[in-house]
Amino acid sequence: MWVVKIGGSLCSDPVLPLWLDLLTQIGGGRVTVVCGGGTFADEVRRVQSHWQFNDLAAHNMAVLAMAQTAYQLHALNPGLQLATRKTDIPDLLRQGKTALWLPLELRRDHPDERTGWDATSDTIALDLAKHLNAEQLVLVKSCAIDPRMTLAELGDTGVLDQQFAKQSDDAAFPITLLHKNQLSTMRALLLGEATFTPR
Repeated sequence: MWVVKIGGSLCSDPVLPLWLDLLTQIGGGRVTVVCGGGTFADEVRRVQSHWQFNDLAAHNMAVLAMAQTAYQLHALNPGLQLATRKTDIPDLLRQGKTALWLPLELRRDHPDERTGWDATSDTIALDLAKHLNAEQLVLVKSCAIDPRMTLAELGDTGVLDQQFAKQSDDAAFPITLLHKNQLSTMRALLLGEATFTPR
């Protein structure tokens, strides 16, 4: 089972439907999609900066932003099957579906190590991959990705969030970053025509 995180920056990109088609047509039974918050999360950052409210509220708002993006992706491709809980995902995959996670269960009543901006949807996707004992984690980004950079360096430059590299230390699966234009690479990976290069 693979977790594929679609960056929120793709949510207004013409390439997005192509990714969703690929993941539903070839990824059925294997792929769980996690999406970033996109412009919805950007608005949370803007409003928090204006009003200076706490990170717990911002975290819960950002989780709702991810859910809004998930509903957007589902509307664009109803072949994606919404999973309202982590526990729903294995059954959807057994049915041969591509799961699309609604992370509403991540809302919190009290702050913890995940209720700050240094752990965004990248680390949330990593957490889910660990929880599901995934075989692979793929993060699809709009920005350029230097293959020579470590996960820590990618965190320092803002490609990944600040917690991702540290939290990935005990990951038992390869982590691959792809640019949004690497659809052919993703297709080859799904078809077994290419192999993952662990970071």
